[in-house]
Parts: sequence; C-alpha cells; structure tokens
Amino acid sequence: MTPPAAEGVDIAIVGGGLVGASLACALAPLIERYRLSVAVIEASPVLDQAAAPWQPSFDARASAISLGTSLRFTDMGVWPAMAEEAAAIRHIHVSERGHFGATRLDAEELGFEALGHVVPNAWLGRVLHRRLTGLPVDWYCPDRVEAIAPTPEGYRLALSTGTSLQAGLTVLADGGRSGLKERLGIISDTRPYDQVALIAGVEMSRPHRGVAWERFTRDGPIALLPMRGQTMELVWTHAAGEERRRLELADGDFLAELQAAFGDRAGRFRRVGSRHAYPLSLVTAREATRPGLAVLGNAAHALHPVAGQGFNLALRGVMDLVASLEEGLVKGRSIGAAEVLEAFDARRAADRHNVTRFSDGLVRLFGIDSRLLGHARAAGLIGLNLAGPLRRDLARRAMGLER
Repeated sequence: MTPPAAEGVDIAIVGGGLVGASLACALAPLIERYRLSVAVIEASPVLDQAAAPWQPSFDARASAISLGTSLRFTDMGVWPAMAEEAAAIRHIHVSERGHFGATRLDAEELGFEALGHVVPNAWLGRVLHRRLTGLPVDWYCPDRVEAIAPTPEGYRLALSTGTSLQAGLTVLADGGRSGLKERLGIISDTRPYDQVALIAGVEMSRPHRGVAWERFTRDGPIALLPMRGQTMELVWTHAAGEERRRLELADGDFLAELQAAFGDRAGRFRRVGSRHAYPLSLVTAREATRPGLAVLGNAAHALHPVAGQGFNLALRGVMDLVASLEEGLVKGRSIGAAEVLEAFDARRAADRHNVTRFSDGLVRLFGIDSRLLGHARAAGLIGLNLAGPLRRDLARRAMGLER
C-alpha cells in the first residue's frame, strides 16, 4: 500500500510542554526572516491555549528561573507576562541540619535586584502558549508520533491522526514519554537515586522576604522556594517508598513533621496544599544529535532538583540550538545538516557536563550519613561563605550568567 504523501516542514517539534513551547517561541525571528515552517506535535488535548493549563509539564510544580533564563525570555518577549506571577529570589541560604555551617548568597551584594525568580509551571505554560497563538506555527494536537524514520531529507513522522510529515529537522522535546528515543536506538544512561521528591505549596507564618532555603537533613534535602504572598514551594526529598506515609498524613500531622525536620529558621508552617510525588533519576542521553535530529530537555537530560538547574539547563539548550541553526542558515546550510547539529552539540557539551556533575555530586555528598563528613561539610559551607570571590563565582553560575 502506498503511504500517504507527506507534508513538508522545516522543523517538527515533538512535545508542546515547557521546552517545546519555548523552542517554538525562540524560533520566531528565524520563522520571520527565513520563512521557516514549524510544526508542534503534542499528545495532550488543548482546550484553550490561552486559558487553563493543560499540558502534563504544567502541573503543580514551579520552576526556579535563573536571571540568565529570565533575560532569554525577555529576548523572546514573554518575560513581562511571566513576571506577573513570579516571586523574586533575593537571597539563597544553604545549610545542613545539626551543623553550624551555612552559605549565603545575596543579590544586592552581587549588584542585582534578584538572583532569579520562581514561577508556577502552569503560568509559564499559559504565557508561552499565548505567545504561540500569534506565531505562524502549525499545531497537531491532540496527536502523537506513531512512527518515525530517517530519510535523505531528514525524518518522516507518521502521526496518529493519519497525517505524515517530512521534516528537515525533528526535535524531540517530549520528555521521553513517547519512547521515540528508544525506537530510534538512542540509549540513555539512567542512574536511579531511589528517591522521590514530595512537592507542595506551604503557607508561612511570616513573609519569606525572597529567601530560598536549601536545608540538608538526615531525612533528605528540603528546599523552600519563595512564591507570591507568604507561600513557598516545598521540595522534600525522600528515600523511595518513605514518601507514601507523608502523602497520606492529615495536614496538621504533615506540617508538624515538616517543622521538626526543617526547624524554625523560615518561620512556622501554617498550611499545606495538595501534595504530589515524583521519582528522581539522573538520565543522560548518549546522543543529543543526529543528522536531521536534536534531543532537548528531559529527553536529553533529567537532573535531581536539589540545585534547581534542570529547566535553566534545558532553556540554554533551546537558545544554543536556535543560535546554531541561524549560523547554519547564514552559511546556506540545510536546517538539519550534520555540521550544524554537530556545532550545536559541541556548544552544549561543557555546560551539560558541568551542571550534571555539580547537581549529582551535591546529592551524593550530602547523602552520606557520617559524623566526620558532616563536620567537613559544615566547614566547607562556612569556608564558602567567607570566600567572597568563590561564593560570587558560584552565584553567577547559578544565575546562568556563566557556564
């Protein structure tokens, strides 16, 4: 049987979540300048892109947006709208329960108004999709890629609705949910942490004043991120299985256990919202590119949330891909040319390696229960707090201003 004729597109983005939507927005100048045709294929139904959040990545979580990421969103023209629901991070406080050592980062000391911001994922999604409604981007939604195969011109995608696309460049930004990587033979190295992140909004007894807390405890790291009002997002890491009991606790009992684990530094925990749990693993795809193919976001790398760098790393990948595509177009290269994507991969390699190594090392260092090592960690936190240049370098990296 003869397959249906394929519709030709320059770029097919598989996944309309935070990373895929950000890429489509970032491509706007190239779409206009080079008349590129861009398609986004998303499996989840869209009722109203400008109204209620709908996509699975626009869930109960919030994202820590570094200063560098907010500057990139400013270039896309979407940051002013995102900032409407953003809470500034003006101070970062890192400590270990039971030890005196602490490291403090301060925006004013570094000459900035904020180190970053915390924005609900649902709001990020709404703003990105509002922007996309004004761009000449073709949506295939709800739709999914049922089959994908390389061709001399790029990749051919067969969609569940019967449509076939021939794309010069296909970008996998689906978080790995569809299994397309595996079908293409792209292997991922997966290292389960045997940990689960319990996430919820908590209301505090006093204003948070823009302080983000990272508290390492014997029960696992506890992060508190400032949000609007006196609300903070709680990210509480548990050994796999231990989170189940706390998910089922009455609110008062849950808050009492949280207070006992975290302490009183941030004030009293007064209320808690819906609790959600997410298993944690370090996932790294062995291939980020092939001729006509690029892998972005959680499909390329999934990190532990302890350092808050996952989405910021992904967005830098988005912007580097757009920059590499533009360089290739200026030189007259095809959109999915091997040399264009190899240049992108080379541009990303050091950043991916450094952020992955830092976040994974942090998890493992503070996950070792040792009295002697605990004192050494405390001394390290104190030393880092006293070493101004080193602390400022760490802050600038966390803010996405250096790689």
